[in-house]
Amino acid sequence: MAFNHLPAGVHDALAPLSVTPVTHSVPMAKNHRSDGPPTDTRSGTAAPGDVLDRLASGPSRASRITHTEHLPPRAGRHAVWPDRIRAEVLAAVRAAGIEHPWAHQARAAEHALDGDSVVVATGTASGKSLSYLVPVLSTLLDGAEAPNGRGATALYLAPTKALAADQCRSVKELSQPLGHSVRAAVHDGDTPFEEREWIRQYANYVLTNPDMLHRGILPSHPRWSSFLKALKYVVIDECHTYRGVFGSHVAQVLRRLRRLCARYGASPVFLLASATAAEPAVAARRLTGLPVVEVADDASPRGELVFALWEPPLTELHGEKGAPVRRTATAEAADLLTDLTVQGVRSVAFVRSRRGAELISVIAQERLAEVDRSLARRVAAYRGGYLPEERRALERALHSGELLGLAATNALELGMDVSGLDAVIIAGYPGTRASLWQQAGRAGRSGQGALAVLVARDDPLDTFLVHHPEALFDRPVESTVLDPDNPYVLAPHLCAAAEELPLTEDDLALFGPAAGELLPQLEAAKLLRRRTRAWHWTRRERAADLTDIRGEGGRPVQVVEAGTGRLLGTVDAGAAHTSVHEGAVHLHQGRTYVVRSLDLEDSVALVEQASPSWTTVARDTTSISVLETDTEIPWGDGRLCFGSVEVTNQVVSFLRRRVITGEVLGETKLDLPPRTLRTRAVWWTVTEDQLDRARINPEILGGALHAAEHASIGMLPLFATCDRWDIGGVSIPLHPDTLLPTVFVYDGHPGGAGFAERAFHTARSWLTATRQAIASCECETGCPSCIQSPKCGNGNDPLHKRGAVRLLDVLLEGAPEDKAEKAQASEGEDGPISAPDPQAPPAP
Repeated sequence: MAFNHLPAGVHDALAPLSVTPVTHSVPMAKNHRSDGPPTDTRSGTAAPGDVLDRLASGPSRASRITHTEHLPPRAGRHAVWPDRIRAEVLAAVRAAGIEHPWAHQARAAEHALDGDSVVVATGTASGKSLSYLVPVLSTLLDGAEAPNGRGATALYLAPTKALAADQCRSVKELSQPLGHSVRAAVHDGDTPFEEREWIRQYANYVLTNPDMLHRGILPSHPRWSSFLKALKYVVIDECHTYRGVFGSHVAQVLRRLRRLCARYGASPVFLLASATAAEPAVAARRLTGLPVVEVADDASPRGELVFALWEPPLTELHGEKGAPVRRTATAEAADLLTDLTVQGVRSVAFVRSRRGAELISVIAQERLAEVDRSLARRVAAYRGGYLPEERRALERALHSGELLGLAATNALELGMDVSGLDAVIIAGYPGTRASLWQQAGRAGRSGQGALAVLVARDDPLDTFLVHHPEALFDRPVESTVLDPDNPYVLAPHLCAAAEELPLTEDDLALFGPAAGELLPQLEAAKLLRRRTRAWHWTRRERAADLTDIRGEGGRPVQVVEAGTGRLLGTVDAGAAHTSVHEGAVHLHQGRTYVVRSLDLEDSVALVEQASPSWTTVARDTTSISVLETDTEIPWGDGRLCFGSVEVTNQVVSFLRRRVITGEVLGETKLDLPPRTLRTRAVWWTVTEDQLDRARINPEILGGALHAAEHASIGMLPLFATCDRWDIGGVSIPLHPDTLLPTVFVYDGHPGGAGFAERAFHTARSWLTATRQAIASCECETGCPSCIQSPKCGNGNDPLHKRGAVRLLDVLLEGAPEDKAEKAQASEGEDGPISAPDPQAPPAP
């Protein structure tokens, strides 16, 4: 029998620890100390510490704060712009109120003008946009003097449409004194067709996204030839978001762009902007395929930041197997957003899922209506899947100040200028420290003081973090993980490149060492044909349609109102089985719908408006087989392995849960087809002798393995830059391929995404933290905060908490030092969590 858990983004947090709550503790981070009280010089605006005190003043509120970090203000360091910048551009910058650049802005501009590709990896609101805009505008101004008026062009890439639209507004405002010399325009799926021809012929600063570059611009490159021929700069904003499968696809799209630019005689300089990240130049080089200079010394000023870790309280309710149930992070965040709105504090609440954003908005609106009906209209939800006109209206309302509070997915996280915000609520750890700081940085964007609150969900990682603040505040952000050589990623891009321009031997080095090995396979599949010295695309259909670069697995499912036929929005194909199955509760613009039917063939979900008092969570089952073992190392008597696997997954049912409390009301079976995935996995086995030493008998073996698997999946995002839905797992008391008790954790994307490989290389640290998370939980037999998973297709049965701790203890006895630890030790850095906490409870 297999006990399994698939990626989903619907975990909710670990159980409580016996820790005395601290409201204004000494900061854990050695480089961020503030011994005095928080202050804010803004007239009429409360200091962030005072705002937090008011939030914590309600009944039992103070005990929910497990830690408060105070990051003191920081003074800025000015420099001067390079003398090669056009005087008109400098005048425009001064007209915008900026007399002198910060030192990192001037350095980045200097590199850009020298023709060096450069990545600016500094904090939120540090002026990264100006770092690349000044040299780009100066070069465009030079190009405007050419006979055709377009001797230089620039291409801007953003991960979201919202960010591209926001940046276009900023460019137009800054370049207004330059007249028609700078012609900026957004070219994405929302751009009217009548505007697209003008953009191709006349715009010299085109803002788009990797999807449009992949599907629209590159396949139609002859129509873009004059633009590509003059291309001087490619700006890649928020480049830290290009990780995993999506990042690997974007890396190949950029190689296709470079190839076509060379065809037209251009060699653009790449200017990248990133949140603070580990090894940004290394990640930028993997993304672009070019040498990249790093500018990471942040010289901008920063206002005071008060960062609170908040754990929702336990309720009187009981979940599966009688486990204690914690109040949901969604309900808690909605309360906090309501309180902040009543105080007049401009705030945004970030949440992982679209449904969560809608829920927080609805709950906050209902509660605000009880106080003042006019306040209810000043809170809204912002997420992907909205129609373009809805999204633009929300952006305008946010910029104008008409909205006081917003519940948003990470569509708003990425660099949009939401200046004037005072507070950020983060409902659940966003998966990486880079995203955490990016979201926290949305507040106080004009050098003001700001408040950030991380509200823990009821899952292992979140509870571990709110009780181990050093894991957030003492450790650097993660390295970006991407694998452009993944054959599942590379193959369709070779086909797309061949359709754009026949592939030659000289092109192969651009696409990486795996390209030459794949070409014979593509020929055998009759996708490419070699004629003389080049490979050609052979099909009538577009090669760019072979892949979805966001790894979402096919065309989106349209959500249609059954009674009217009105299109409400879309859902990614990969998420359809779990989010719009028959009976699922779907939220859109504050209205609640129930899915009447899901037609997978036509990609349509029919919904009806309803008002259920519950939400729904899908459950699935998984089986796994080993295809190939690439690496295997001994862990005492056990083995740790990494290789290729085939996973078969099927959504089998869904739970109905009360919206506020999370109480389970019932389970309904579903009849959906299974889906098969070939991917990469890490797995570990234990022997009979190890089981004897851990006192694991056959009756509890399945539960111990199952519990360790659930908790290890919950903890992996702390060690790899993955989201929880990026990974899945299976545990089996006797696996037919290993002939031993085995736990698998795998990448949830075809061909892998690099996360399981990262888990393999940090396995000792990862599984040590997993053991700590389980052992430290207050519950007796297991709960959502340690070993239970809301996605478990086996109904969280069996699970054995104490057995999991003893099993991990024995496994870790023989664990060698992690490769990552060795590398950090050799450089004198602090390594990841790598040894059991001496204060952690012993194994029962």
